[in-house]
Amino acid sequence: MKEWKLESRFDHLPDLPVLREVDVLVVGGGSAGVAAATVCGRNGLSTALIEKYGFCGGAAVAGLSGTICGMFMASDKEDRQPEQVVFGFTEEFRNRLSKRGGVTEPQIYGKTYTVTHDPLVWREVADECLEEAGVDVFFHTTVTGVIMDGDKYKGVVVQSNAGQAVILAKRIIDASGDAAVVSRAGGAYFFGDNGVIQNPTMFFRLGNVEMDSYLDFFGEDTICPAKVTEKILELNASGEYQMPRHKIWIFPTTRPNELMVNATRLAGQDGRVLNVIDPVDFTEAEVFGRKQVREYARFLKAHVPGCENSYVVDTGVEVGIRQTRSIEGVEKLTNEDVVNCRKRPDGIVRTPWPIELHSGTKPKLHWLLDDWYEVPYGALIPAQGENIIVAGRCLSAEHEALASARVTAQTFEYGHAAAHATVISIQEEKGFRDIRGEDVREKMIQAGSRF
Repeated sequence: MKEWKLESRFDHLPDLPVLREVDVLVVGGGSAGVAAATVCGRNGLSTALIEKYGFCGGAAVAGLSGTICGMFMASDKEDRQPEQVVFGFTEEFRNRLSKRGGVTEPQIYGKTYTVTHDPLVWREVADECLEEAGVDVFFHTTVTGVIMDGDKYKGVVVQSNAGQAVILAKRIIDASGDAAVVSRAGGAYFFGDNGVIQNPTMFFRLGNVEMDSYLDFFGEDTICPAKVTEKILELNASGEYQMPRHKIWIFPTTRPNELMVNATRLAGQDGRVLNVIDPVDFTEAEVFGRKQVREYARFLKAHVPGCENSYVVDTGVEVGIRQTRSIEGVEKLTNEDVVNCRKRPDGIVRTPWPIELHSGTKPKLHWLLDDWYEVPYGALIPAQGENIIVAGRCLSAEHEALASARVTAQTFEYGHAAAHATVISIQEEKGFRDIRGEDVREKMIQAGSRF
C-alpha cells in the first residue's frame, strides 16, 4: 500500500484541544473493546472508548457475523450435547442477550455448537454494559495519530466531523482489530502467511422463510449438507450461476422465519487476495459482495425448499473481516500450540474452536476434538512499546492459529484479560510485560472465567 502513509507518530503534544485525560483509552468497540472498557470501568478506572461507527459490535454487528463462536467443545461422540468451556465476560454478555431475547439456543455447527445473536440487541447490550461501568464513549471517532514519549504511549490524536483533538491516557488498549494504534506508532506487525490473509465475506439475512420446510431439507446442522454443495457445483458448471464458494453456512436467527447466511467468498476480480486495510480492496469487496449476495439469494429461492418466497432483508454494514494486521508480540500463538491443544499456566482463554480457514472455494476446518488450547498472555503484548496492550483479532498469532483464535467468545475474553492486566498495571505501577500471565488469569477466574 505504497499510496498511503500509515505511521503518524507525535513525539510531543500537538497543538490540539485535549478532549479527555483518562486512566484507560480503549480503541475500538467490538467484542474485545466492549469487554475491556466495561471491566476497566467496573474496577474504578476512568475509561474512554472510541469507535468509528455509531454503535458497538465490530465484526459481530457491522460485519453481521452474527454468532458467538468458540464457547463449546467439539466432539465426534454420537450422543454429544453442548458442553460450554468458555465463560467469564463471554457468558455474561450471552446471558444479557438471552434476557432480551437476543440470542438463540445452541445450534449444531459441524462437530460443535454456536449461538446466533440479534445484531440490534447486541448493540443495546453493549450500550448497557458501558453505561453501567461509567465509560465515556465517543462514537463516530477514529484514531489518526499516536502521541509518544520515547517508547511510552501517552495518548492519541482522534478525528471526527467536529475536527481533531487529543485523548491522553495512562494506558491504551488497542482493540481496533487492525492494530490501528500500534501500527501508527511504528510498532511491528505482519499480514497472515507472508501477506496472504483470509477472505472477507459479505453476510446477509434472508426473510420470509418457511422454516419447517427449510429445516426438513437442510437439516439441523448449520453447515450445509453435501446435496447443497453438489447442487451449487452443478449449477456453476451449467453456467446458470456463479457462486464461488461451494460450502455455505446458514443459521436460523432469533427472528421468526429468518436465516443468516454465510456464503460469499470475496477475492479480487483479477484473482488476488483482498486486503481490506487498503480501501481499494475494501471497496471491491463491498461492491462484489453485494452482487454475490444476490446470486446466493437467487439460488436459495430457486433450489432450497422453504425459501421460495424469501427475500434479502439486509447485508452487513461492511464485509465480515476475518484478518488484517497481527502484532509481533512478546509471545506468538503458534500453529503447533493449536493443533496440540497446549495448556499453559499463563493462558488467558480456552479455545476449543477449529482452525477455520477461509482461503478457497471450500472453507477448511481442522477440528479440536474433546479438547482446547490456551492463548498465552504474552500474545497480547506488543514486542516494542510501553503502556499498551492489544485485544481482539490483532493478537500475535500465526496464520492458521489465528483462524481458530479470532472468534467472538475468545475476543470477549482477550478484552477481559487486557482489562485485568491494565488494572494491575495501574494499581501496581507495572509495565504490561512485567505482569505475570498467571496473575491476570487469577483475576479473570475471580470474575467468572474458567480454566
